[in-house]
Amino acid sequence: MEYGGGGDDARDGTRWIVLVVRVPAEPSRHRVAVWRELRKTGALSLGQGVWAVPDVPLFADGIGRVLELTERAGGEAVSLAATGRGSQDGRRLRAMFTAARSADWAEFMADCGKFETELAKEIRIAKFTLAELEEEEQSLERLRRWHRDLTARDVFGAPEAAEAGERLKVCVAACEDYAERVFTALHQVPEQRMPEEGRREPGEESGR
Repeated sequence: MEYGGGGDDARDGTRWIVLVVRVPAEPSRHRVAVWRELRKTGALSLGQGVWAVPDVPLFADGIGRVLELTERAGGEAVSLAATGRGSQDGRRLRAMFTAARSADWAEFMADCGKFETELAKEIRIAKFTLAELEEEEQSLERLRRWHRDLTARDVFGAPEAAEAGERLKVCVAACEDYAERVFTALHQVPEQRMPEEGRREPGEESGR
């Protein structure tokens, strides 16, 4: 394994913030809140209570919330500025962080698939209502927000990012198609029927 001693040229160059977090076991809601915030921030778990994120402004707010939640829970947190001791260490950290983002993208694309399946079902059963359209548009907006968040956190560029962007475009197009079907169904003019007293059977003479 390659270690330091070779100066900056032996290092990956990426600076990291390493968090060591300790939160009391009870009540458990505090530990869960801190864990959720770390996950939401995109922090990489390096072991029990040890997390890392690239030292870039994007992650500052999330780290601040983690420190605040930890203090509120009566716990302790230490944040350290770090780099890989050698270039191999830096590359491993980058690879681990990017692998975590790849897992996020896979989860995102799975939800895109669920969204497309749901729209296909509504079209198949001809459920064209404004209430259903509003629900689907809310689901699409959630996917858009999720995509923006993942894109921001994916600072090293996971290979799945491009495919995820295309999947989101497919979802947008599918929702637009469903919206057109809903508006077409709602604006169809119902077939007018003649009053019963004005109807005549074929061959029936008019008048007396």
